[in-house]
Amino acid sequence: MVNTATDWLQPLPPAARLILCGDDSVQAAAATAIGLPFPLAACRAASAGEHSVLWLGPDERLLLAPAARLPELIATLSAALSGHAHSLVDVSQRQIAFEMRGPQATQLLNSQCPLDLALAAFPVGMCTRTVYAKAEIVLWRTAAETFHVEVWRSFADYVLTLLHAVARELSTP
Repeated sequence: MVNTATDWLQPLPPAARLILCGDDSVQAAAATAIGLPFPLAACRAASAGEHSVLWLGPDERLLLAPAARLPELIATLSAALSGHAHSLVDVSQRQIAFEMRGPQATQLLNSQCPLDLALAAFPVGMCTRTVYAKAEIVLWRTAAETFHVEVWRSFADYVLTLLHAVARELSTP
């Protein structure tokens, strides 16, 4: 894997990642079970303590927590969702995450991402599934100049290599 640590890009620690699909009753039961209100607005994220929930679709959420909490999180949600038609899938090993920050973060991402990532169009707290070049990513703006990026492990080197190439190009006078 490409060495990702720079002043503008840092790998994030391993995490518990669960994809939860289900109707409003499933979302409500899960939110109560983990003590975190799920975002109701499209393409928004919510966080409390060590847990985050990202809205990926009308009935799909990405739940993030510290890796050590995975067994407890699965047990808690499985118990709370018993009797509800739902899907709960552990995707913790499928992807990695990194944080991009600084005044060029938006420009670096927009070099290969078709979304308008200006702060007015993609505000703090917004998240979505999108692409960076040819790789699918989940993009979440956590602060004005900070993004949380989730990418499948199989595409991580591709995305990180391309980001570093764009960064070199931008720093060339």
